[in-house]
Amino acid sequence: MDEAWRSLTERLRDEAAGSPVYERLVAMDGADELAAALTEPGQPLWARELAAFRLGVAGDRRAFEALVLLLNHRDPQRCASAAYALARLGDPRTPRAAAALATNELRVAYALHPVRLLVELRAPEAVPALIITLRRRLRPHDPYRRVALACIEGLGALADVRAGPVLNEALAHPALAEAAVHALARIPGQR
Repeated sequence: MDEAWRSLTERLRDEAAGSPVYERLVAMDGADELAAALTEPGQPLWARELAAFRLGVAGDRRAFEALVLLLNHRDPQRCASAAYALARLGDPRTPRAAAALATNELRVAYALHPVRLLVELRAPEAVPALIITLRRRLRPHDPYRRVALACIEGLGALADVRAGPVLNEALAHPALAEAAVHALARIPGQR
């Protein structure tokens, strides 16, 4: 957690711009205090993110909804912090939420971190969601190459034979072919 915590606190310290609320949230010891701060009316986004992150890494499921919203945020740094906390939260709803975000075609621009979270969780929802998301990225001139590459790398890491057909389809796309070759090499019977 050290690097994730350092990165989060540095970024949010800048956003807080000297607010005493920032120091209070960093110093809070009790989960109930953090949960109250998370739902307190009028809190800025940075304060909610800080409280949700701390609760999430502590395994307090009261952070789940806030972390899922942050996982789908337009700011990649917020998404990364939320994914980190969600991976440590231990909430059984997390894989289903990450799969829903990864496969939501209206929010595909923000699907990178949900895809990576699915791979880290290794949940049953991961392979089907990654296959769906990658198949949609194989359309001509699709602008979400990073999402496609994350799906390919994730499918290789998960090494599930169900990924073979879509990875073979990815071979026809020059920007994805090398990653697809490496992913296929990790799947039994696909070499």
